Amino acid sequence: MTSEPTTEPADAQPAPAIEPDTKDWTWVLREPCPECGFSAADVDVHAIGGTVRDLTPRWISALNREDARVRPAPHVWSVLEYGAHVRDVLRVFDGRLQLMLEQDDPLFENWDQDATALEDRYDLQDPVVVADELADAADVIADRFDAVREEQVERPGRRSNGSVFTVRTLGQYFVHDVVHHLHDVRA
Repeated sequence: MTSEPTTEPADAQPAPAIEPDTKDWTWVLREPCPECGFSAADVDVHAIGGTVRDLTPRWISALNREDARVRPAPHVWSVLEYGAHVRDVLRVFDGRLQLMLEQDDPLFENWDQDATALEDRYDLQDPVVVADELADAADVIADRFDAVREEQVERPGRRSNGSVFTVRTLGQYFVHDVVHHLHDVRA
C-alpha cells in the first residue's frame, strides 16, 4: 500500500537524483551508529511500540515545517522525501513483522527504497498527507510490536540478500532507521 503522489504539473522536472544507498546497514545491530549515535542493540523489543509512538510527533512537526519540500542540497532529500520514505519504512517493516509472526522463516520481498522514491515521486507528495499517513502507519506497526509475545521474539525471517533477522533484531534495525532519519532532518 503506497501513497498516491500528487498530480504532477505539466512542467514539473524530476528532482535531482540521489545517489542510491547501497550500504548494508545491518552493522547497526552490533555497534552504535556514528552518524546519529543510536545504539540499536540496546533496544528492548517490547519497548519498540512505545518508541515509535514517541518519535511520531517529531516527524509530524518536521513535515509541517514551511520548508519541508526544500532540499538542503541538490542531492540530499528534503524533509518531505525523508518523511515519505519513513512512512514507507513503517509499512514495509510492518508487513515483514507480520510475516515473521505468521510464517516460519519467511523470505521478504525485495524493496528498492531508491526506486520507490522516484516512482512514487516523494518530492511531489503533500507533506500534510504524508504526515497523516506516517502517523497511521506508525500506529499500526506500534500496535503490532506491542502484541509480540515473548515466545515470538526469536522467530526468524530473511531479506532477499540473505540477511537473517529475528523479530528482535528486525525491530532494532527498523527503529534505527526511524531515528536516523530524524537525525537527517534535524528533528
